[in-house]
Amino acid sequence: MIVISIANQKGGVGKTTTAVNLSAGLARAGFRTLLVDLDIQGSATASLLGRDAVSGASSADCLVNEQPFDDVIVPTETEGLLVAPSGETMATVDIHLANAMGRERVLERCLSVTMPGALDVVVIDTAPYLGLLTLNALVASDHVIVPVTCEYLPILGLKLFREMLAKVRARVGARVEILGYLLTMYDRREKITDEVETLLRTTFGEQVLRDPIRISTRHKACSSHHKTIFEFDRPGSRGRVDYERLTAEVIARAGLNAAAARGALPRGEDACEPRASSASA
Repeated sequence: MIVISIANQKGGVGKTTTAVNLSAGLARAGFRTLLVDLDIQGSATASLLGRDAVSGASSADCLVNEQPFDDVIVPTETEGLLVAPSGETMATVDIHLANAMGRERVLERCLSVTMPGALDVVVIDTAPYLGLLTLNALVASDHVIVPVTCEYLPILGLKLFREMLAKVRARVGARVEILGYLLTMYDRREKITDEVETLLRTTFGEQVLRDPIRISTRHKACSSHHKTIFEFDRPGSRGRVDYERLTAEVIARAGLNAAAARGALPRGEDACEPRASSASA
């Protein structure tokens, strides 16, 4: 089982949209996927299930009681995609974790006993701050994807995020590696977009994911209908194609090719095939 966090302490950079649609893309590609919503706002839960869909126990209860997520997991309309929803008490979990033994590894322990042998990938949507919830997500992860909008302020925050990640690896012994920086809300018509992309690719090289997520009103609309971009948009559309490309690159970078070897990846116009070059489209 591979664990991937979607994290950035800056809000409004597309973390939840990325978490939801990447999870759906991985499930569509044949990987048994669990999306864990650790955002105190519960945006991923609301996007897939609706704001009032979760009335019982949630991911917060699992963390507080240090137990598997099995009893709170909810299926979605996407075959192979499960959600461990956020809840109203998520905002208080940081307070509990502050006094927990081995507080930075509570999530890791919970995931280690969740549906043993039944999951291929866990994707974690994190809150837009560097608190104990985000720390737990990073410590539990093999990889982290960092969404970055094509603006000046999110670029400034990357230095702080990288410093924090280095401390997590050095002081806690976490294995997490940056899978890639993902350019989001990408609009080539704006000069700042080219400036930010050039700066990122010059600074981080191949750590920047090949294809950005282009700006699209469909990404916002599908959440209000409680659907993923694959359910909401037609094949070949901009929003859908971008997440198919992202899914393909994540599969390759994270070493998830075992599923492809056993014929799990779909073929045809919806297949998650990698593209040859960057965001020239």
